[in-house]
Amino acid sequence: MKTILDEIKPIAEEVFQHLHTHPEISWQEVETTRYLKNLLEGEGFSVETFDDSTGLVVTVGSGEPCVGLRADIDALWQEVDGTYQANHSCGHDAHMTLAVGTLLTLKKLGIPEKGRLKVIFQPAEEKGTGALSFVEKGIVDDIDFLYGVHLRPVQEIGHGYASAAIMHGSAKMLKGAIHGTDAHGARPHEGQNAIEVMALLVQAIRSIHINPMVPHSAKVTMFQAGGESANIIPGNAVFSIDMRAQTNSAMEELYIQVDRAIRSVAELAGVEISYEAIAEIAAAEVDDTAVRLMGEAIIETLGEEFLVPPIVTPGGEDFHFYTLKRPSVKASMLGLGCDLSPGLHHPAMTFNRDSLIVGIEILARTVRQTFEHLEQGK
Repeated sequence: MKTILDEIKPIAEEVFQHLHTHPEISWQEVETTRYLKNLLEGEGFSVETFDDSTGLVVTVGSGEPCVGLRADIDALWQEVDGTYQANHSCGHDAHMTLAVGTLLTLKKLGIPEKGRLKVIFQPAEEKGTGALSFVEKGIVDDIDFLYGVHLRPVQEIGHGYASAAIMHGSAKMLKGAIHGTDAHGARPHEGQNAIEVMALLVQAIRSIHINPMVPHSAKVTMFQAGGESANIIPGNAVFSIDMRAQTNSAMEELYIQVDRAIRSVAELAGVEISYEAIAEIAAAEVDDTAVRLMGEAIIETLGEEFLVPPIVTPGGEDFHFYTLKRPSVKASMLGLGCDLSPGLHHPAMTFNRDSLIVGIEILARTVRQTFEHLEQGK
């Protein structure tokens, strides 16, 4: 495989450079989709795109079983050197490169000999809606094992180390509004002060308690009320709430408590408070066999001493909707050490580019060994 990887490396570097310098935000990855489609069709792959969505799916082989690999393709919208722009500060440019490199490597190895390999280039991970849209399209319904990958920050692991699973947490974001009545500053009894209502809600949320053995948090992340006239008591306001929990069951309990807090404060203050969930991410549901197979691939690539235990992180990833919505899919996600710094989502994020070829080797070995596992199980 080393000789093949030597051939793949310059291609991977070129692909990464293009993707890194042409970022596109969620649901707007039009040129990214076109670039990947043209590149992969030029390599002889069968590519499926969609009239109603960005993203694409590459299928190699026919019949059963089916092994899948997923890469996310969207960038973030953030301020970089004083200008707001699309920016690949979460590593999705690397993830796409890893998927392309893995496809090219497996093609040269003649894998799969039997069955199908399905590589999913998924849009809108940062919105938490891309995986759900691909679930609705039935893209993973026929997949037996599904693998993902995510670069890891140096605070977790360094270059040359890898984990066979990332235990992401669950996340839910709410957007809400307080509906009251403005009042004159001299007559506070004639209205409802949305700022005071929000103060009550902040305290109610801070008073929520669920099992402390499971990491979790709920906090107000945005609040806007009032205008330029300081003598008007604002009756209306808008707010947002961010919730995190390490497990899906803990998130369910936390959400119930937050909903109860909102309803209680509304009743106490005599106002209407409306809200809706604007984004949601499932916590990781990993399969033991998938973790074992990927772990064996890491050991074969890097050595046993460079395999680290599953990474537990409060960050979210919509990859886990695939297993939550389709429990028949056995999945895990590679945590790739690459000396990433200063951190994920930092506008100046960088990483060791040599990790690209390491990740390609791990993923190619994982897919190959998964096909061998499925063949032996028959």
